[in-house]
Formats: sequence, C-alpha cells, structure tokens
Amino acid sequence: MAGLAGTNRLTRFLLKVQISVYNIWEWACGRECNRGRMDFFCDMLTRRGSGNNVSEIIRHWGYPTEEHDVVTEDGYILSVNRIPRGLKNGDDPKPAVFLQHGLLAAGSNWVTNLPNTSLAYLLADAGYDVWIGNSRGNTWSRRHLTLSPDHDEFWQFSYDEMAKKDLPAVVNHILKTTGQEQIYYIGHSQGTTIAFIAFSSMPELASKIKMFFGLAPVATVAFTASPMSKLSIFPDYLIWDVFGKKDFMPQSALIKWFATNVCSKKPLSELCGNLFFILCGFDELNLNMTRTPVYTSHCPAGTSVQNMIHWSQAVHGGKLMAYDYGRAGNMAHYNQSTPPLYNIQNMKVPTALWSGGHDTLADPKDVAVLLTQVPNLVYHRHIEHWEHLDFIWGLDAPQEMYSEIIKLMSQQDLV
Repeated sequence: MAGLAGTNRLTRFLLKVQISVYNIWEWACGRECNRGRMDFFCDMLTRRGSGNNVSEIIRHWGYPTEEHDVVTEDGYILSVNRIPRGLKNGDDPKPAVFLQHGLLAAGSNWVTNLPNTSLAYLLADAGYDVWIGNSRGNTWSRRHLTLSPDHDEFWQFSYDEMAKKDLPAVVNHILKTTGQEQIYYIGHSQGTTIAFIAFSSMPELASKIKMFFGLAPVATVAFTASPMSKLSIFPDYLIWDVFGKKDFMPQSALIKWFATNVCSKKPLSELCGNLFFILCGFDELNLNMTRTPVYTSHCPAGTSVQNMIHWSQAVHGGKLMAYDYGRAGNMAHYNQSTPPLYNIQNMKVPTALWSGGHDTLADPKDVAVLLTQVPNLVYHRHIEHWEHLDFIWGLDAPQEMYSEIIKLMSQQDLV
C-alpha cells in the first residue's frame, strides 16, 4: 500500500509539472498572439472548434462521422452524432456505446478537447462504435414535428421526458442501426439522472444496456452547494415570471461572439472560465484554459425553464421524484396528489460510478446515499481532487478514469 501511495503521489507531482510547463507555454503563446505573432498556433489552441458543430469538430481530427435524426414518441427531433470507428480501425462491427451529456450541455462536451483527452475519440480508437446524444431543447435538438421553439408548448418538458422519451428513442435507434442487442451507456451529471430514472422504471429498456457508467452521478441534490441550487429559494411561479416559459440559458450569437473575441484573449480566458464554470465548479489547474473559447461557444447549450424548476423542486424535496405540477396537475398527470418517487433499487443494470471530492453538484454526501441504493454496483471510485467538469474536460481524466472505463468495457465484452 505504501508503494502504491508513493506512485500516486509521484503521478500527481508529474502531472502538476506537466500542467505548469503547459501553462507557461500557453501564456507565452498568448502574449505573442497579442503581438501578431504565432497566429497559426494561437488560432489552433484558442479558436479551433469554437464555431463548429459536433460533426465538424469530429471531422477536423480525421475521424469518420455521421449525423442521425431520432424522432421521439412525442415528436421531438433529436440530433445524434456517431463515430463508427477510430482512426486505425476497420469497418467490422464494433460494440456500441452511447454518451449522454449533462445539464445545460451538449454532445460537443465529449469531443471539444484534443483527441488524446476526449473520451469519444479514445473509445473510437479502442474499437468502439461511439454514439453521442443531445437532449431535447439544447442547441442541436431544437426541432419538433409540429411545434416551434417559439411556442411555449415546445418547452413543456423536464428531465422526466428526457428519461422516458428521449433515452428509449435513441437507444432503440442505435440497436436498430447496428443490429446489436445491447449497448454501453455513459452519462455525465444529468445524463446519469435520466439513466437512473429510465433504467429503474423501464425494465425492457434496462435489459438493452450492457453496462451503465455514471460520471459525477446525480440522483438527489439534497446537499448540493452549486450556485444553480439558489433557484430553489424562489417559488415556482416566481421563476416562471422571471425567466418566462421557454428556454433557459440557450447558446446565442452574443455568447459565441464573446467566446471567440473575448475568451481567446489572455488573461481574459480565465475570467470567461470563471463566469461560466462557476455554475458547476472547476479546477483551473486541471483544465486546458486555451480551450475556454471552445467550451464557452458550445456551453451553455440551453434547456427548458421547466427543467430548471424540476431541479429546484429536487433540491427542496431531497429525493429522486417526478416533476411536481401542483396538486391538481399531479392528479391529472399521475392520478395522485404528489409526484411519484423513482426507486433506484429497482435498477438491475451493472453499474460503475465515479465521483469527485470537490464536486458541488454531485455532492459527495448525495453520492454516499446513492451508493447504498444501487443494487448492481460493480465498481466505484472517488477521486478526491475532482470537481464537476473534471469528468469530461480534466487534463488527467484519461489516466484517472477513461482508461478504467475502457478496461471495464473490454472485460464486459468477454462475458
């Protein structure tokens, strides 16, 4: 054990040295860029991918990509991206894995870092058929068969519908397209929440999941200290009055301009990071700050005000429960006066979880409760120094977690 602890300390020390050297080089590049020098390298570091859609980002690095439209049972058209193989893999069938982003995020989360630090590329190069989802209402899934985003009706959804309608539609589309019977599911933040709901309440869907990987898992938010939880101090009607009945924090032309023209200028890139990432919490030493304009040009990607109210209700209730429409509305929707609870103990899917010690959204105390409820927990690792965004963008994520995910998947492939 002493030898292992020493190895871990050495690894952390070497990582800090690597990050320090990188930050010095990044600072020098930013200074020269402001003087009109090193334009190619500065553009490559700070702007590449900031104005692109998901497929364009993937294609830039030479990976094959496909775009799929998936229609839900209630008419929403979801954009799903696919990386069918890695750079050196053949066209033979590969196990499918589905990546689902978190709150206010988009599928671009999985591909906006460089290929050697982005989970989607690493999975593709490891021999997997990678599918990337976009929840209803975000930048890439703002379409419907009959409704327009200009209509209030379009935005009448929360993570309930993402779990019960979006997730089954995408999983079934992947299975139909690939001809496989099961897929792997990887979710981050809200992407784990919808999985807990769907896999515990829809056993037929759960049977189609080979293994569930939960990154920064969120089932309850009773202990969250995230600034977003401050919404919970306001009654629902006041949130409606302030934010309206449509979208909440959508990606906009102003955000894109700010990301491209302001965030890419040192030292303002650090300010931009603090402005947005303070919502989730991040470790500046573990984040590639030169990618800030790319991150902020894709996130926030928007959701519905109703979804944010659902999260506010979750903070109040302290449990994993359906959306609360009020007494009369609940009777109409659920035939009971209170919203039903979701029982995670009904979820039989093999589950692996990773949590962070400094995560203010997936608070360690909430995770501790969750761990007692997952009946088929095959693996859990707590990474003490991680915050909420380290799971998708952390510089040390490939060593700390991605390699473990791929190892667990390769072991499961043999079963």
